[in-house]
Amino acid sequence: MFSLTDYDHPSWLTAAGTVASYGVILGLMTLLLFAVPFALFLLL
Repeated sequence: MFSLTDYDHPSWLTAAGTVASYGVILGLMTLLLFAVPFALFLLL
């Protein structure tokens, strides 16, 4: 039977926070490196 109490160790929270923060950083870098230059190209 699947139980969430198997995953209540703090290391799981740390791992989830690490994955989420890397995702946010990658998203921001993608916007800065691709979306912003493309928008500037369209405006000029």
